[in-house]
Amino acid sequence: MTEKIRLQKILADAGVASRRKAEEMISAGYIKVNDRTAQVGDKADPKHDKITVHGKLLNTHTASVYLVLHKPRGFITTMSDERDRKCVAELVQEVPVRVYPVGRLDRESEGMLLMTNDGEFANAMMHPSRHVPKTYRVTVRPGITEEQLTQLTVGIMIDGRKTAPAQVKVLHQESGRVVMEIILHEGRNRQIRKMCEAVGLEVARLKRTAIGNLRLGMLQPGEWRYLTAQEVKQLTTAAKADRREQTQPADHHKD
Repeated sequence: MTEKIRLQKILADAGVASRRKAEEMISAGYIKVNDRTAQVGDKADPKHDKITVHGKLLNTHTASVYLVLHKPRGFITTMSDERDRKCVAELVQEVPVRVYPVGRLDRESEGMLLMTNDGEFANAMMHPSRHVPKTYRVTVRPGITEEQLTQLTVGIMIDGRKTAPAQVKVLHQESGRVVMEIILHEGRNRQIRKMCEAVGLEVARLKRTAIGNLRLGMLQPGEWRYLTAQEVKQLTTAAKADRREQTQPADHHKD
């Protein structure tokens, strides 16, 4: 038996409107399920229920789409913004179906951002128990000591909770500036910036370069490409593998 899904999510996934706008359409009486006017909070089975929008049958059999975007600095990771800031939605307007970001990159960060219309895939990638490792290239000022490196690696108390062990290595060092590679095995809001701030380092640049084995490569800022079926499979497998590992008492995540 297929699990029923909230109507506004079905409409959003089908590209009709954002969830908020879809809710407004439901309130206004524009949506029917099996010829009955829908109410806010209703659920439906997109595979078997007849859903109409303004009297037209909704096509809920949209093919799943997966892509990787090189998010530039200055864009926020959302599909719309009431304050009229630049959104990643502007960069994927050519995609024929509505996709949404998998996770976040803050406004001043850049690099790899996955986008999809597949809710199951997005949940698998973002679920705390299935966290796929993410690799970042981080430029900090002024310099870094062995003690600071150790703190970043073993974990730091931020927001009342210690961060999971991370893999940290210095790639390049010069006067007043250090470039590091940091691999995280958890995803907390602005985590690297908060970790660096906690040990007295200023983040000058933050770029996500990989998720699992998928690397950003030569993709330029603002550009996107579709993932191959093999890449989607690798990411899904990595999420499942990471979940299995985290149920074992292991000493993984070490350098």
